[in-house]
Amino acid sequence: MKYLAGYPPALLAQVQQLVATEGLSPLLRKRYPGPLHEVQTDRALYDYVSELKSDFMRKAPPLSKVAFDSKLHVIRNALGTHTTVSRVQGSKLKTKREIRVASLFREVPLEWLRMIVVHELAHMKERDHDKSFYALCEHMEPDYHRLEFDVRLYLTHLDSGGERLWASSLPGPAPGNTP
Repeated sequence: MKYLAGYPPALLAQVQQLVATEGLSPLLRKRYPGPLHEVQTDRALYDYVSELKSDFMRKAPPLSKVAFDSKLHVIRNALGTHTTVSRVQGSKLKTKREIRVASLFREVPLEWLRMIVVHELAHMKERDHDKSFYALCEHMEPDYHRLEFDVRLYLTHLDSGGERLWASSLPGPAPGNTP
């Protein structure tokens, strides 16, 4: 239950019981019954992030790159990262900003993708996970905390040997049309 560290013991006991009775899967499917989102490519992710950024953070500096990263969760133990790199080019200081999202978010509900994107966008303005950071997250996504908790439940489900719940609805070649 490493993804739920810091939550109250009573809540952890409820989650432990759901894990033991294999109740997390039905709970999450009931909360998120919709089809899988269509943000499957780096370009689509860039467009999605840019739209959210223009809605809530118009004055924030532009992003140089937004991409899905298949190694992110395994290597850095993170679901998303934001980086800012400054370089001197001649007499000018060039700054590039980049957001990477774990590939896991290709096969989850759109609400969860939005939650992680909102989290990483909030880091453009607030570096630390403090009160003002979470206030900004809630401004961009009012259900931020519930969505974050549900993602943690899903990660706990996967960590306990559960199947990927929405992977079967990924777009792919039609049966009989394998490359």
